[in-house]
Amino acid sequence: MAVHRRAEEEEAVDQSADENMELVKLEEDVNLMAQKLAQFRDTLPDQLQNTLTSILSAQIPVQLNLSHNVHEPSSTNPNPDSGASIKDDLEHADKIQTIKQKIIGNKSAMTSQLKRMEDCTSRIDKLDSFNKGIHPAFKTHCRFVN
Repeated sequence: MAVHRRAEEEEAVDQSADENMELVKLEEDVNLMAQKLAQFRDTLPDQLQNTLTSILSAQIPVQLNLSHNVHEPSSTNPNPDSGASIKDDLEHADKIQTIKQKIIGNKSAMTSQLKRMEDCTSRIDKLDSFNKGIHPAFKTHCRFVN
């Protein structure tokens, strides 16, 4: 009986040691995730701004002559009566129109994305100040059984 009881005690000690090791591992994982979240919160706005700037600069043409009338012949074309010139001018006007539509679409999408980003950051800040709902195992430090 004493041997059986001693085996049960050793098993209980081993089990509690395993639980404590698992708890330590979970605490390390939580700390690592917290560090990654803090890093993302610090670097993500700059990355988003750089990405948005590069995307918008790639979509906006360098020179837009918006006062150019499509139906007037181009002064650089030596033969203004050619049909190819009118076709090129119409294609150019279509390209300008699609670029304008893309810019307007990007502008409206940007405002909704910025609002969504502000909502997410406010939710994260609210969760940071909210201490309830965290499992007690993550609040206490590991206590080893003697």
